[in-house]
Amino acid sequence: MKALIPVAGVGTRLRPHTYTQPKPLLPVAGKPIISFIIDQLVEIGIQDFVFVIGYLGDKITNYIDENHPNINREYVKQPERLGLGHAVWTARETIVNEDELFIVLGDTIFDADLKQMLHTPNSVLGIKKVDDPRNFGVAELDESGKVLKVVEKPKIPRSNMALVGLYKCTEVRKLIEALEFNINNEVKTKGEFQLTDGIQHMIENGTSFSSIHVNNWFDCGKKEVLLETNAILLQKPGYANEVLPDYENSIIIHPVSIAKGCKITNSIVGPDVTVAENTVINSSIVKNSIIGHFSRIEGVVLYSSVIGNDASIKGLSQSLNIGDNNEIDFS
Repeated sequence: MKALIPVAGVGTRLRPHTYTQPKPLLPVAGKPIISFIIDQLVEIGIQDFVFVIGYLGDKITNYIDENHPNINREYVKQPERLGLGHAVWTARETIVNEDELFIVLGDTIFDADLKQMLHTPNSVLGIKKVDDPRNFGVAELDESGKVLKVVEKPKIPRSNMALVGLYKCTEVRKLIEALEFNINNEVKTKGEFQLTDGIQHMIENGTSFSSIHVNNWFDCGKKEVLLETNAILLQKPGYANEVLPDYENSIIIHPVSIAKGCKITNSIVGPDVTVAENTVINSSIVKNSIIGHFSRIEGVVLYSSVIGNDASIKGLSQSLNIGDNNEIDFS
C-alpha cells in the first residue's frame, strides 16, 4: 500500500509565514506537521510514499530526504494548482498499479484509528462532526455509517459530518478514472477539480465507501488552529520536554517543547510554547506561542504568537520616573 500526500498548496491563510515556508513544514509541538503524518503512517506499516509538490516544493523534498531517509519516496510536481482532485490525478502514474491507497492532506494532524482503516476491506473516509460544515467536504451517511453522498462545501448542508482529509481507497483505478472523467468534462466545484467530486462519481457508479470517526482533527490552516493544536499536543505524553537544561535566571512553565541549541536567559517561557533549534530568548515573557529556528527574541512579551525562522524581535526599552496615581498605556 502507498500513501499519497498532497503538499502543493500555497497556505494563504497562514501568511506571512507561508511566503517563505511551506505550510506542512511549520512546527507544532516540536516537529513539522508533515512529520506527524509520516510517523503515523509508518507506525501502521506504510513505507511507500508519494508527495505531490508545488509551491516551495524544494524545501519539502529537502526536509523529507534529510529527516525521513528510511521511507520509499517519490515526488510528483503539480504544474498548476487546480484542486485536490487534480493533485491526486497528477500522481496517477505512481499509484495506478496499487491495490490500496491512503490519501492524507499534508496540512492536517489527526488522531484516528488508522489500523482500523487499514483492515477495513472496502474504501473508507475519515469524518468528524462539526458545528458548521459549510467550509468542508461533507458526507451523508446511512444508519450503518455507509457513505451515501459527499458534497464539497455545500451552501445548505444535509449533514454535519465533515471530511477530515483522510481517505483509504481500495479501487484506485476507479478513482483515477473518476477524476479523469471530471477533468475531461470540466466538472468543478468552487472553480477547482475536487477529490470530493471524484469520490461522488465513484459512489454513483457503485463503489462502496464506509466511514470512520476520528477522535481529533486539526486543520492547521489558520494561526489560531495552529496554536490550539500546539497546546493540545503538548499536553499529550511524548511531545513536551520532560527534562530541560537550567536556563540562566529563567522560569520554564510546562508544557513546552524547546529544541536543542536554544539559549534562554532572564526570561519566563511557557506554558504551551514550542521553540525550534538555536533560538535565543532574552529578558522576555513567552506563552502560548510557536517560534521558529535561529530566531532572536529580546525584551518583549509574546502571547498567542507565531514567529518564523531567522526572525529578530527586540522590545522597546524605557527609563521611567513615575509618581503615584499615574496610568501609562504603551499599547
